[in-house]
Amino acid sequence: MYEETKTCIEEECVTGNLLETKTSQLHDLLQEKLELAFHKQTSTVVLHDIIKIASEHSPIDLAYAASRLPPQARPIIYENLFGIEAKTEFIVNTDTSTRVAVLRHISDEDVKKLIEHMPPDEAVEVLEDISERRFRRVVEMLEASKALRIREIKKHRRNTAGRLMTNEFFAFSMDVTIGEVATHIRDNPGIDLTRQVFVLNPEGELQGTVPARNLIVNPPYLPLRQVMRPVIHKVSPDTLREEVVELVERYKIPALAVVDPHDRLLGVITYEDVLDALEDIADETIANMAGTAEKVGEQEPLMKRFFSRAPWLIVTLCAGLINVGVMSSFQVYAAGLLSFVLLFVPLITGMSGNIGLQSSTVLVRSIALGLLSPGNRTETVIKELIIGLTAGTAFGVLCGVSVYILDIVGVAGTLVSPVSVGIVVGVGLMGSCLAGTLLGVFSPLFFARIGVDPAVAAGPIITAFNDFLSMSIYFLIAMGLGALLF
Repeated sequence: MYEETKTCIEEECVTGNLLETKTSQLHDLLQEKLELAFHKQTSTVVLHDIIKIASEHSPIDLAYAASRLPPQARPIIYENLFGIEAKTEFIVNTDTSTRVAVLRHISDEDVKKLIEHMPPDEAVEVLEDISERRFRRVVEMLEASKALRIREIKKHRRNTAGRLMTNEFFAFSMDVTIGEVATHIRDNPGIDLTRQVFVLNPEGELQGTVPARNLIVNPPYLPLRQVMRPVIHKVSPDTLREEVVELVERYKIPALAVVDPHDRLLGVITYEDVLDALEDIADETIANMAGTAEKVGEQEPLMKRFFSRAPWLIVTLCAGLINVGVMSSFQVYAAGLLSFVLLFVPLITGMSGNIGLQSSTVLVRSIALGLLSPGNRTETVIKELIIGLTAGTAFGVLCGVSVYILDIVGVAGTLVSPVSVGIVVGVGLMGSCLAGTLLGVFSPLFFARIGVDPAVAAGPIITAFNDFLSMSIYFLIAMGLGALLF
């Protein structure tokens, strides 16, 4: 069914841009097909073309392609998918705006059928895109056990282990045999989590796990207590998703147990759940570093995207106006000195900004990866300060020598001594780079301390305040050295 698309994609990979991936090329190909189909005049031809496209491509690929289409066209793709499984796959993998457009188009009964074919954690994610009143109506239509599982997950806070977990899993007492486990798994094909089964004591407390391989290689008469492994890592429902991701990534845990204070098993977090959380964390971190809250994967209105970027742009604008005030103030006290000092302001702010941004990015990455602990925090900060000071010194000397040489050969002639100009610019650059490093190092730590995402410090803060700080220090150094040298 996918041979035509596969051949086309492989040909494009050979002749196209090497930076393009197969999936990005597939998105473009699908979008072109869908736009062509929707631009045709006759509805019969359109419907025939949409059915053909839906039968040729995976629901997951169509889910991504649909986000690029007008909202009114997205439900048409959904309606022409064949079978409830394909429709469920489409809804789970598409973006929020497409999901909202489709869910508004279909009835409560159709939503209920979709939810019945999803694990509870995915069902909660989908149902969050409808109103609370409709959520209650749909959940009341579900089977009691399914509705209870969905409500249990929804009661937990966002971005916690309770929201990441699924509460559909296999758990047995220690005396159950492998053969009985296999029979129970066969009788419940709707539960996807079969890579591990969990072992409980008579009080319902978690005692261990049994990987799927142990169920295959061992004889069916053995009880689970003889083949189970101890549970070393487990989390509570309120554990933040960042800690969950760190645990699973570090210890390569295929299924992380979520337990209550009495060690009773509430749910399981799988690798797929962690991967989704990791993508969300990365997306939010990059957005915070850039100073925007917009969702690039969704076709948001132009004005909404503008207002998501505007707050930090306003901060940058205010910082720029402050910089103008600083320059004006120094001009009053050192008008003659500014005749050549001003020429190097872009160099000073650019170098100190890049050094500060590098320091803040390293700190943010260390915090995100769990590499920055109270024990090594001081050592990490000192290392970054030394690197910043070294970079400032090296490039300050290089800049001073370069300015001196350019002045000597007449490329950047000034009315004062070339040596004096080189010293002022070089030392000013050292001070500005050190200031940028201090800002880049301590901003993420400050934001982490007050509970704000430190990624905010890796972009907007450095951009907005570094120019003011570095330029003020540069002018102070220039005035001090100018009084001695000129």
